[in-house]
Amino acid sequence: MGTTMTLAGESAGTEARRQRGLAAEHRRRAHDAEQTAARYEIAERTESETARVLAPLAGIGYHLLADRRWPGSRTAQVDMVVVGRSGVFIVDTKAWRDVAVHNDRITRGQEDVTDDIARLADLAYSTEAALVDIGLAPGEVHAVAALGGQKKMHARVASVDIVGVHDLIGHLTKRGARLSAERVDEVLAALLEHFPVIGEAPAAPQQIVVPAPVLPREPAPPLDDDLVDHLLDGVLEAPIEDWMAFLDPAQAKLVRRNFNGPARIRGAAGTGKTVVGLHRAAYLARATGGRVLFTTYIRTLPAVLESLLEGLAPDMVGRVDFVNVHAFANRLLKERGVSFTIDTLEAQRAFSDAWNMISASSPLKAARFTRRYWEDEIAYVIKGRGLTHFDEYADLARVGRKHALPVEVRQAVWDLYEAYSTNLRGRGVCDFEDTVLLARDALRELPLDRYDAVIVDEAQDLSCAMVSLLHALVGDRPDGLTLIGDGQQTIYPGGYTLGEVGISLAGRGVVLDVNHRNTAEILDFAKQMVADDQFMDIEGIDGAGDAVSAVSRFGEQPGVHYFADRDAHDAALLARVEQVLRLVGTGHGDVGILTATNPQADKVRAVLDAAGVPSVSLKYYAGKSSDQIRVGTIKRAKGLEFKQVLLPHVPAKLLADAPETESVADRERRELDRRELYVGMTRARDGLWVGSLGKTRASR
Repeated sequence: MGTTMTLAGESAGTEARRQRGLAAEHRRRAHDAEQTAARYEIAERTESETARVLAPLAGIGYHLLADRRWPGSRTAQVDMVVVGRSGVFIVDTKAWRDVAVHNDRITRGQEDVTDDIARLADLAYSTEAALVDIGLAPGEVHAVAALGGQKKMHARVASVDIVGVHDLIGHLTKRGARLSAERVDEVLAALLEHFPVIGEAPAAPQQIVVPAPVLPREPAPPLDDDLVDHLLDGVLEAPIEDWMAFLDPAQAKLVRRNFNGPARIRGAAGTGKTVVGLHRAAYLARATGGRVLFTTYIRTLPAVLESLLEGLAPDMVGRVDFVNVHAFANRLLKERGVSFTIDTLEAQRAFSDAWNMISASSPLKAARFTRRYWEDEIAYVIKGRGLTHFDEYADLARVGRKHALPVEVRQAVWDLYEAYSTNLRGRGVCDFEDTVLLARDALRELPLDRYDAVIVDEAQDLSCAMVSLLHALVGDRPDGLTLIGDGQQTIYPGGYTLGEVGISLAGRGVVLDVNHRNTAEILDFAKQMVADDQFMDIEGIDGAGDAVSAVSRFGEQPGVHYFADRDAHDAALLARVEQVLRLVGTGHGDVGILTATNPQADKVRAVLDAAGVPSVSLKYYAGKSSDQIRVGTIKRAKGLEFKQVLLPHVPAKLLADAPETESVADRERRELDRRELYVGMTRARDGLWVGSLGKTRASR
């Protein structure tokens, strides 16, 4: 009996505990349900708050697309997509409190919510991809997490801006008017396709949270000539700096293209290589979260490109370093504590002393050669590769040099090089080639882990040692090294192949073949300068220049104007300036006057000053719009473009047919000079004027 009562008591106790557990579970579930309901209520309130805050934007031309379906999902919702003159903004409202950001992570109380932000970043990324078909640059799409009820809050995690909801309008409009009204309509039409209304079939009419003019729901326009023409119309009359950031749809896709190692983008003049590189620099900086180096041979181009970046991707300013190769080498050496002194005058004296020690019977002083030829041989061929032993030079192919050198002449060149090097050391100075080699060796000794990507513009103008230096920064990592250039525009003697540097493209090469810059007339005229040109491309292939498959614009026929004296030439130059400034949409800052040398550029500026025409030297031009004509050398104009270009003081012999008897060395120099002239001519977008002293028959 006692045993039976004990078992019953234990059973009753177990049942009581079970009932208490069930009651506790019921209370917990009820509490969770209340909390969930509260969160949904808070979320609904914060989303409504976001809509109320953004509503005034509709009055200034913005379109607010609310409650859109997350692309690729049946149920996920995008709170708000905003499109207007300042770009595209994907806004997700968060009812978060106690938010903290540290080391690119974001927490809400004790909970890490970085993955939520990363999903929003991924959405912006996929939206960029959807909009490249209409030519929208990737940097125009932004992800924003709006914190309900908060203000004066701004952080950035995984490329997403985190702001208080009451700061949204200021954040969305601070970029200014970046898209034209027509462009906004095109983007809106594409967004209506990309973000369907939630809960409705894709073909249903769009829902706008506030009244705003919207286009009928139609598919994004196809990628055809009419679309490209429409895109061009919106930028042709803008200042030339705005035009220099233009992308067509094919170029926009290339900006985002992934490569699994070093890659090359090439194409004829005017096909948009530099602008693709600029947008790609911003894209890679944003995508990797790291730093990007954009470099080139020209000293003044980086400042111009940095200024353009401020306009097209202001959030990436400071994340892309713009510096020419020599300046980068100098900076690196100073960081590493390597002592060096550059003195160009002393270096010239060092070479002169070495040259003067050569006997008159030396093969280097043969009539078919000049001192400059051998200076170039040492700078670009020997020091440009960092050769240290004669055997290396004796067997070298000397890419880019047309005159074959027998071994005894090469020995004489090597002796001159060693004498020059000895003289430099004796003076305690170095030349620019030395600094590149010192920097290359410094990286070999201690690598620099600073950049996620390196973009090289006008890569054909670099030396073997320069490319080796830059390649060492990123190696063969995916999307690490992008080389941009056109062998047809090589204007310096010597050359190199990527094989010499140890770089393999393995099919990672892209050719741009549509010319949007030049009119058909300008392009045909310029191509006469390089019609018979043959060169060794950096990929090791003999070439005659990349073909252009299409030219999108037409205009006036350029011509060469010959003058008997300088006064007549300069008067015609001023008359042409006055003529082009009367054209609609052309200001002083849209005109470039380009010369072969700096003294010629100084003389042109003196003529303009005497006539009261404002001008600025390309030495000091930094990519900012101004009411001043740009004047400088063709070399400094590489990578730039102008609506109107004037080329004064062009030697008549350079425009004439080649002499019937011409040494190989002279022919090499003539080809380089004509390539340079070709570069100058193809800087012109709408009009080209060429002035020359002396009369001659037209060039072939």
